Order: sequence, then C-alpha cells, then structure tokens
Amino acid sequence: MKRIALGVQYNGAGWQGYQVQPHGQTVQDKLEQAIGQFACAHIGTTCAGRTDAGVHALGQVVHFDTDIKREPHAWVRGINAFLPESIGVRWAKELHEVVPYSENPAEFDPAADFHARFSARSRTYHYLLYNHTVRSPLLAGRAGFCHRPLDIELMREAVQPLIGEHDFSAFRAAGCQAKTPVKHMYEIGIERHGDMILFTLRASAFLHHMVRNLVGSLVYIGQGREQPEWLGQLLAGRDRTVAAPTFMPDGLYLADIEYDAKWELPRENARILPAF
Repeated sequence: MKRIALGVQYNGAGWQGYQVQPHGQTVQDKLEQAIGQFACAHIGTTCAGRTDAGVHALGQVVHFDTDIKREPHAWVRGINAFLPESIGVRWAKELHEVVPYSENPAEFDPAADFHARFSARSRTYHYLLYNHTVRSPLLAGRAGFCHRPLDIELMREAVQPLIGEHDFSAFRAAGCQAKTPVKHMYEIGIERHGDMILFTLRASAFLHHMVRNLVGSLVYIGQGREQPEWLGQLLAGRDRTVAAPTFMPDGLYLADIEYDAKWELPRENARILPAF
C-alpha cells in the first residue's frame, strides 16, 4: 500500500469548511467523493490543516493510502474530472509504503513516514483586506473589507511582541480543540498595494480563528481605536473576551505548508491572490 500526497486549491466561498460534515457540503466531502469515483473505492484522506466555512486554500496538502497503482499525473487529471470548479488538485506525489494506515500520532515515525499534518514544519496564511470607502462586488467572498482608513505602520509596530513562542489564548476561539495554545510565530508581514492590504502570518501551527482574531485586533489598531502596545497587552493577558471581534472569513487563505525537503513535494506560488 502506497501513501499519496496531493496539493489542493479551493475557493471556500461556497463550502461549509474543509472537514467532512453530515450535510456533505464541505471540501473534504467533495474531494473524497471525487477520489472514490476515480478509484472506484472509498478512500479516506487526511489534511494538513482544516479551514472554516468561507476560507480558501492556495496550498492545502492532503494524503491518503491506497494499493491502486496510478501515475501522479493520472491522479491529478482523474480526480479533477469529478471535482466542482471551485476545488482542484494541483499535483500528486507517491511517497512510500505504509502498513497499515494509522491516524495515531504515537505510531507515526517522522523519520520514515510522511503525514500531511504531523510532518508539517510550518503553516502560512494570507489575509487579503480591501481598504476603501466603498465595497467592491468583484471581491465579494474573496477579500475582507474595511471602509475606514488603516495605518499599516501602526499595525506593523503592533505585531512585534507576537514573534516567537507564546501562549495565544487571547486569539483562540472558544471551541478550539488544540491541545495547547502555545505556538511559535515565525513572522508577520503587512503590505499595502493600493487599496489592498496583505497580512502574511507564518507559524508552527494556528489555533481555531487565530488569524481572523489577530486581523480583527490589528484593524482596531490601524483605525486608531487602540494603540500598538494593546496587541502585546492582549497576548500577555490571554483573555479572548477583551480582544476585537473575529474578522470575516472572506479574505483568509491557507497559503503554504512547509515540509522537510527530503519529501520533495511541489510548492505553489503562494502569492497567487485576487488583485495581485
């Protein structure tokens, strides 16, 4: 039995998140249906990171195990033939033999086994924000929106205390199932391109709603409603209830998953975004 990795992109605007749900209207539901139709067998998948309803992916990574023999390009074309237009497999790679398939982390050998989730070294998210006095219908579902002017220098100053390993409880959703709120934030970039502001966050992993909660608090600072030091105070206080509300999902993109080079996985250009 072989382990196959897939690179997947999707426009999440019409889907109820990534993870399988009873109603069947999720990205994973449609992906597994397409794999099953192509392979003529039910095949379960594991992803690098679940995304919420309305959230997009440029570089989601998925793996599954199968004894069916196909060339990588055949997996790509075959699965895509059964997927809706808003979901697409970008690449496939055959990795190694597995016996038997297991989702138990205790049975995972990082030296010998690839796992879409457990092998990931870092995750990168983009948040695309349209900053203009009037909303654009062309960006509906594809970018967040803020009609008040934002000062990106204030926001850049504010994020400095977040770099490094911290407890991010202040930006964690109430229903988050992560075992620990401690994550390592490697970098946060904030760029303005005309009326578009691009937030780029790279960390070891992210808590549920963590990026959207951070963006919401940064918007408060960019508007002048709070001072830059407020973000560090929120981080230290670990109290979600005093931070800004969760920002809309429209502009959030799972951009990239980083793995050890030994797996030789293709990586997408993570800057393929609307208006760029």
